[in-house]
Amino acid sequence: MKKIIFAILLALPMTMFAQKIGHVNIDAIAQGMPEFASLQTELQNLQKQFQEEMQRKQTEFQTKAETYDKEKDGLSDALRTYREKELQTAYEELQKFGQTSEQELQRLSSTKQNEIMDKILKAIEEVGAAGSYTYILPVSGIAYTGAGANDITDQVKAKVGSK
Repeated sequence: MKKIIFAILLALPMTMFAQKIGHVNIDAIAQGMPEFASLQTELQNLQKQFQEEMQRKQTEFQTKAETYDKEKDGLSDALRTYREKELQTAYEELQKFGQTSEQELQRLSSTKQNEIMDKILKAIEEVGAAGSYTYILPVSGIAYTGAGANDITDQVKAKVGSK
């Protein structure tokens, strides 16, 4: 019995050294992917469209406000109240558009980034399985990598088509 326990205790450190651990720079992979560049372009174009529409709405609101200021003294109470409500509604629509456009940009960014990350993680799993890795860690969370560390970033880049 003592011999079996002794053999197990001797074998444990050997199994620890048999583990193959790799690290990967996920940010470098993502930034080199065509999908990432496409996402950046798509977000910039959409943001430009939103800014142009916001500018148009602001100009429209300012014109209505200036017209009201010029005419308010000559308006009846009922018409003045109607125009003030009209201005309030236009202002609220302007604010709502700003919030909605920002949410849309965030939604699109999040959705596309998740798709990119899923592709990267799938490639990491494939490289890990092919290379018989026990663990693959993101380089951003590693404080130190020794000389024997395996950087699989280039392998994953090749799998996802990253530059």
